[in-house]
Amino acid sequence: MTKVRPAAAASASLWERDKEVGAIERVVDTLCADRSSSGRVHLLRGDAGLGKTALLAETRRIAEARGCTVWSARGGETLRSVPFNVVRQLLQPALLSLHPEEAREYLGDWYDIAGPALGIAEPGEIPADPQGVCDGLVAAVTRLARRDWPLVLLVDDAHWADQETLRWLAAFVERLDELSVLVVVARRPTEVKGDSARYLDTVAEAAGQSVTSLSVLTPEAVAGLTRATLGEHSDDPFCREVWAVTGGNPYDTVELLAKVQDRALAPGESSATELRPLNRSARGGGLVTRLEQLGVDATRFAMAAAILGAEITVDQAARLAGMRHEVAVRCAELLRNSRILTAPDAVAVPADDGLEFVHPLIATAVYDSIPDGLRKAMHGIAAQVVIDAGKGLAAASRHLLQVHADDDEELVEQLREAAREHLAVGAPDAARRCLERALREPPAPDVHPHVLYELGCATLLTSPARTIEHLRTALAMPGLDNAKRVDAVYRLSQALTHNDQLEEAVRTVEAEAARQTTGPARMRLQAVQFMWEGIYAGETTSPGRSQKLSTLAATCTGRDNAERALLILRGFDAMTHGENAEVVAELCDRALVNGRLAPGLGWTDPEWGLELLMMLASSYAYTDRLDRAEALFNEALRAYTTAGWSGGHLAVAHAYLGLGLRRRGRLREAEETLRESLRIAERVGRGLPLYWSAICNLVDTLLARGHTQEAWEISEQYGFAPPYPSTIVLPDPRSVRGRLLLAVGRTQDGINELEEAEKAAAVRGHLNPVMVPWAADLAKALVTQDPARAARLASDARRQAERFGTDTAIGEALRCAAALETGQRAVRLAGQAVTYLEASPCQYEHAAARVEFGILSRSASELHRGLTLARSCDADGLAAQAQTALDALGAPAVGLVPGQKRR
Repeated sequence: MTKVRPAAAASASLWERDKEVGAIERVVDTLCADRSSSGRVHLLRGDAGLGKTALLAETRRIAEARGCTVWSARGGETLRSVPFNVVRQLLQPALLSLHPEEAREYLGDWYDIAGPALGIAEPGEIPADPQGVCDGLVAAVTRLARRDWPLVLLVDDAHWADQETLRWLAAFVERLDELSVLVVVARRPTEVKGDSARYLDTVAEAAGQSVTSLSVLTPEAVAGLTRATLGEHSDDPFCREVWAVTGGNPYDTVELLAKVQDRALAPGESSATELRPLNRSARGGGLVTRLEQLGVDATRFAMAAAILGAEITVDQAARLAGMRHEVAVRCAELLRNSRILTAPDAVAVPADDGLEFVHPLIATAVYDSIPDGLRKAMHGIAAQVVIDAGKGLAAASRHLLQVHADDDEELVEQLREAAREHLAVGAPDAARRCLERALREPPAPDVHPHVLYELGCATLLTSPARTIEHLRTALAMPGLDNAKRVDAVYRLSQALTHNDQLEEAVRTVEAEAARQTTGPARMRLQAVQFMWEGIYAGETTSPGRSQKLSTLAATCTGRDNAERALLILRGFDAMTHGENAEVVAELCDRALVNGRLAPGLGWTDPEWGLELLMMLASSYAYTDRLDRAEALFNEALRAYTTAGWSGGHLAVAHAYLGLGLRRRGRLREAEETLRESLRIAERVGRGLPLYWSAICNLVDTLLARGHTQEAWEISEQYGFAPPYPSTIVLPDPRSVRGRLLLAVGRTQDGINELEEAEKAAAVRGHLNPVMVPWAADLAKALVTQDPARAARLASDARRQAERFGTDTAIGEALRCAAALETGQRAVRLAGQAVTYLEASPCQYEHAAARVEFGILSRSASELHRGLTLARSCDADGLAAQAQTALDALGAPAVGLVPGQKRR
């Protein structure tokens, strides 16, 4: 069957694209066939001018003909620094069609998080978390997509999309298994680096085999196109030369044939020699020469349009070019007729109508032709045009970044304000660019350290190394007032900690504290020093630290947050050292105000960070005050979720909530929460303390559930093995890994790991037998090969447990002692363990004690109670152990009448 070819030059980019169009038709038909089908990505890849945009336009035609909703957006070479530019283009038409309350209803809890990035809501007071905003945008598109099925998203020139959009796009395409949406992305194969390249690689992976790689037209296709444009009388040598000079590039071919028409050249062999010089005028210098031939005014107008880059209007271009309105209208019409600019629907260009370049190659050539000094000056004027239009400094910042450096104090302040606006919507990289540009101005000496401080704050979550450099430089300069200087030191110590330079963080804070006179600032720094030392897993960096902390905390009444912080730190230190649990709880209670966190000491308050509050909640968790611990963990989760913080903070909140659930004995819930923590932690980055918190607690929980093989596989998959992080992890990872090795039968390796846990605990003075539970497992592992040492370990563990004084600690020590004994002494100790653990909030440990007591005493009633408790905890391994013991006694299963056959 003869294939139908496009009949006009306007469709040139679809010549020889039957296969590509067929692929698009198939993916659109698949989308429309079943609302429950999975979504998919289709990638169009090709160099400039090969027809990617034309194929996207054909995709729109095909999709709309089948009743699809189509949203589209396009990246721009000069717009890559504008955060959320492409995703705003994509979503704003759909959102603006809704009333504000409808938009809020569709986006739900994500409205306040994603709305500012989309430009439909005002940002909050707290800088938005970039990952939270990304997740919010994914949720926004997900909800709107379900409303507008079948939905097709078209993203053109993705290689020029802003980084924030590409981050969203990479996250969104990974969710297409659960969402019926077609995403068609067009990009050039090169021109992308860094994170943007990584995000586009994710999109390509999601596309799989659904990729169209465009190639140039064959000589036959160019001949057909030439004859369709110029007439069937175009001879073969002429057509062959058209292909030779354009290389078969569709864009160049169309432009060349249009010029042939303009010149009224005969399409014969005699005219073929004129094609090559004509073709040179389609790109680069040749295009600029052609533009200059249109006159000075037209050239200035085209340059203004290239500077504006997007949302080009005659009025704005006229103002930027410094020309009267009527002159600008004539220039716009002239440029449109010359196929340099175009207007929607190819109509005449009124004052308020949009303009765009016919092709990005033209925009690039015009922009690159502007002399450097003139280009910088025009960007300065363009920034003012944007500001005067009421779009704000963040929108103007892409122009402000390009202006000439000239000691302009006003420009520095504009860039600082633009950075604040970028941070408010979750675009720290854009904020960083603004502040780095402000430094090149440069700022006045009294402003310079403030810009460096703000730059350090902007890069804290994304680049600790850069943060360290900026804050150190700021602190070396005069100009920061004392409060800001103290805050800068704290943030510097945070960055050093995140960069695994914890000892240096401690020294930095210690040195600044020594400079301060007695007062709140010094007390805050002392508290920060104690905090970092408190989470350090190596040797104590400050001799006599615990005694110094105890002495300082003894003077605190909790009258301000610095004193409250010291009380929390003293309580955590006492908890880790196994001091009396009542003392620990009393210290922590004094740090609260009416049982709640004090104002300024909340989970999202920047003055102290989450480490301090996790110390507080953990102290409660390990002193059997689980109600208060879980309230704090849940409050953290709510605070971070509401604020849209979807990165490390949320991972830590899930990890510690999982720890609380594990302590409570709600093992299935704990596992689910910890898996979510691990998922988020993986996204943030392996090796960080938050990652270890997630994996350690997950392995511990799986072991409690009796899922030993799964715990081992998780351990292998996620690298739960030495070397361990420099910060402490709760519970102790060496103890948990030692227990895991014993459980999988690697007894000697397990003993070795537990002995390493013993040494590490001794160095730090961590004597809390619940937080660092190596002793009981090591004693039970050594009972046959070294019973004397096993007995000493069990005796020491019991003594430390009684010193600590919680029901859980004493009950666990008694369980260990019972496991080392035989006969009635073992039964008596096991019964005592049950008594203590029954009073404990830790239901899994209670269940284990019941089962062990039932086995030792051969009591069916105790085993039944233990089995019921084990099942309520979802402790499958323990339940199976209890059932096996009941079977051995010939007792009926729980819930069965005597004589009823078990399944």
